[in-house]
Amino acid sequence: MAEAEAQLLRAVGLIEKDTNGDALWVWCYPSVTADLRTLLLRKCCLTDENKLLHTFVFGQYKRSWFYITTVEVQDSPALKKVTHFSIVLTAKDFNPEKYAAFTRILCRIYLKHGSPVKMMESYIAVLTKGICQSEENGSFLSKDFDARKAYLAGSIKDIVSQFEMETVILYTALMLKKRIVVYHPRIEAVQEFTRTLPALVWHRQDWSILHSYVHLNEEELEALKACTGYIAGFTDSEVSSRSDLYDVYVNLADSEITVSPVVKEAMTMGKLHKEIGQLIVQSAEDPDKSDSQVIKDISLKTKEILATLASLTEVSDGNEKPTLNTEALKQKRFPPATENFLFHLAAAEQMLKI
Repeated sequence: MAEAEAQLLRAVGLIEKDTNGDALWVWCYPSVTADLRTLLLRKCCLTDENKLLHTFVFGQYKRSWFYITTVEVQDSPALKKVTHFSIVLTAKDFNPEKYAAFTRILCRIYLKHGSPVKMMESYIAVLTKGICQSEENGSFLSKDFDARKAYLAGSIKDIVSQFEMETVILYTALMLKKRIVVYHPRIEAVQEFTRTLPALVWHRQDWSILHSYVHLNEEELEALKACTGYIAGFTDSEVSSRSDLYDVYVNLADSEITVSPVVKEAMTMGKLHKEIGQLIVQSAEDPDKSDSQVIKDISLKTKEILATLASLTEVSDGNEKPTLNTEALKQKRFPPATENFLFHLAAAEQMLKI
């Protein structure tokens, strides 16, 4: 397990806000690039004017995940000139619960000792042994935090209870690898909602499409635009006017979903979508079903659709990957919206002949 941990953890860092109100990088190990430091300062909430404290935030930038826990300093003899500090971890994997638990322990260590040396000892212990433990600061064991648990931590049922049949719009956008932007003024709401969405396309188990905390900053937006399909979370309402960033816009605060004219054709809803929507709603409204059972129900329907698509493919020209036989698709005489969806799904799955 320690070996895996050594491959997943990238760095640990410390940002402090002093009694003068300045927020600065104080320390990191082994290193954090200058542009990533600037980004993490922006994310850690200590540079915000609004004085709102976000105890834990996470996100992704250029294929590196970041996790930040921020605490207010009260009655710590070791940190007399510090009002707040943030512990930052960067890693290769998506696992908010794991890194929240670890950063909390590092925070307790720093509050007590006021020196990064003790934190570094714990960081290295996790890096090499996958565990750090101490009587007063609590213990942390990497293998308690399975990636699959992180994938299932959000609530699909909450999403369906908010958007009901419209959840199928999100499902379709994800299946077709479209760009989804989610807005809510509260970062906690954005993160909870966005982290759950990839579970709608469980067969991919791909959380790399998640960018749960993005600012309207040029470098961040450029990095985002370099991705094909994504889920991006914003707390700035101005993002609604940035139609270059999304195919589907979710205003979480007002429970509204808007489909961009650019993808209207690919996202045309028909009988199949109605079926999928009803299945999602019925499953999610069943009080006896857990979130993971709802995900399983949706996943079974997805497998059915993918099996239909696979039956319309052929392997040709020595290509190992099967491609869609468009004639076979037309001969099936599916309703137009179903045929359209299967064609665009084949494109998303790179099953079209180039």
